Amino acid sequence: MPISKDLIDAVNTGMTRDAYMELFGRVVAEGRTTGPVQTEDLFAYTKLNLSRSRRWNKTLKVLPELEAGLPIASQQTWLVITEAWCGDPSHCNPIIAELAARTPGVTLRFALRDEHLSVMDQYLTNGGRSIPKLIAWDDATGEELFTWGPRPEGAQVIYSDYLAQPVEARNAEAMKEQLHRWYFDDGGVSVQKELLALVRDTVEVEQQG
Repeated sequence: MPISKDLIDAVNTGMTRDAYMELFGRVVAEGRTTGPVQTEDLFAYTKLNLSRSRRWNKTLKVLPELEAGLPIASQQTWLVITEAWCGDPSHCNPIIAELAARTPGVTLRFALRDEHLSVMDQYLTNGGRSIPKLIAWDDATGEELFTWGPRPEGAQVIYSDYLAQPVEARNAEAMKEQLHRWYFDDGGVSVQKELLALVRDTVEVEQQG
């Protein structure tokens, strides 16, 4: 499927890894978050998320088979749709960024969800604007290669179990704490393995075609 003009526009105005982290730090220093909604709770989450992302940037252990990058077969662009106030990107974005940085031929950009809703709405998860969302495409053909997100399978099980509970029985804060523990216990392994599997599947398709 060819990518849309909106995706190309989002990449052209998107941020590098360093620029995104600079924005992350700046909004926290200014006592705010990204996006149009500004509340004390969202700011508190943003401060925690910045700390988590910085921790991943320092402590992530890349799998031995990925130390030299992913085995891509073509020049690719990756766009990650994200926001600073959301918890899952604080864990996933640093892993995506590290793999992209290690992979010759991958150009990575970050774009804020609420500034690019026309893109986000092309990649809904069960009807929701869940983030992070990674979209990858072939630079030469403009064809979409794969998408990933908003969270690895193990984390998604926790979230799905939460949604399956009656509304009156849900404890959002307990679920978030469980999710964050899962991410740190997993050590970034699941995101790496899932992206490796997607890339391998893409290479197989390209070779068969």
